Amino acid sequence: MRERSSSPRSASRPALTVADRREVGLAQVVLVAAACVAVVAAAVVLTILLPDDLESVVYRTPLAIGVLIGVTALVLWRIARQQRS
Repeated sequence: MRERSSSPRSASRPALTVADRREVGLAQVVLVAAACVAVVAAAVVLTILLPDDLESVVYRTPLAIGVLIGVTALVLWRIARQQRS
């Protein structure tokens, strides 16, 4: 059997979280998806245009992993900075 609380229920609404207050529309999702596709396409084009020596650096070193870690850190930092203000 479930225990009951002795305190009465509050008539006030629970506080909204940041995620509850922010609504994301379809246009915003499409914009972010298009930006991601554009960045990847630009990276492919730039890689194709690189000289052979630099191309081998891109393909044979963990450069992509470093870039992904750096961009992820930047995005998380911006999200954290927006929540404080």
